[in-house]
Amino acid sequence: MPRYGQVMPATVKDKFLDARRLELAAASIKRRFLKMYFAANAGHVGSALSCAEILAFVRLGWMGPSDDCILSKGHAAAALYATLAEAGDLSADDIATFYADGTLLSAHPPPNKLPGIPFATGSLGHGVSLATGLALAAKLRGETERHVFCVGSDGELDEGSSWEAALFAAQNHLHNLVWLVDRNGIQGFGRTEEVLSLEPVADKFRAFNWDVYAADGHSMPSLLQARDAVMSARSERPSVLICRTTKGRGMGVWADTVDCHYRPMTQEVFDRLMLSVADADGAPTVD
Repeated sequence: MPRYGQVMPATVKDKFLDARRLELAAASIKRRFLKMYFAANAGHVGSALSCAEILAFVRLGWMGPSDDCILSKGHAAAALYATLAEAGDLSADDIATFYADGTLLSAHPPPNKLPGIPFATGSLGHGVSLATGLALAAKLRGETERHVFCVGSDGELDEGSSWEAALFAAQNHLHNLVWLVDRNGIQGFGRTEEVLSLEPVADKFRAFNWDVYAADGHSMPSLLQARDAVMSARSERPSVLICRTTKGRGMGVWADTVDCHYRPMTQEVFDRLMLSVADADGAPTVD
């Protein structure tokens, strides 16, 4: 097995990329993790597809070299691994070990074993607590340029720990904390509004003293506009981006269904998805 961290040159090196280049990076990331999921005959494809653009945007279009990102919805780990590979933090040989015996690229992120993954996640509802702790530590150390990002699911908002962290972050004026909620409307046992209604979710965050922004989680121009609004606000409060997405986007009849949360891809679904992010879109070919 290759040693983790032996990486190829980064695909993207600029701190901020324009929308088109981010779109191409997201397409490349999808091709990477679709191949990973299909080879492993693994589920959670829909969860990865709903946050692929969000992860590409955060890692390649917002984060600085000292920043951290926590993927709280750890079941979408393949999307995170593919994003790290796109950024040059993991190699093609690394991600080829996904789901294999002895791999560090397991179904959920491992604890502090891979570049860019400081914590194990997947016990849902706790990622934002971890991110809040990192943000508080940075503030106490006077690390004024360091930001912490958390990418979480809307289903995680059923967990009380999420709202405890939200209260704590606001109380401590953690303006260096950015929470991106993947609002795809579906969780493991059904639609979020049927399992436990969240709406009006934006008003709930405002009541908890967070700055609230909305974005189309599949649109780079929309995400970039939200980023610019956060950066220009210079607020003392933490920020949350509620990103509207579609679970299993591009999966045909499986899209926007609970099926795409669990079921591995068939050959037909895999071919459909690969065609939707084909090299014809101008994106660079990946291994």
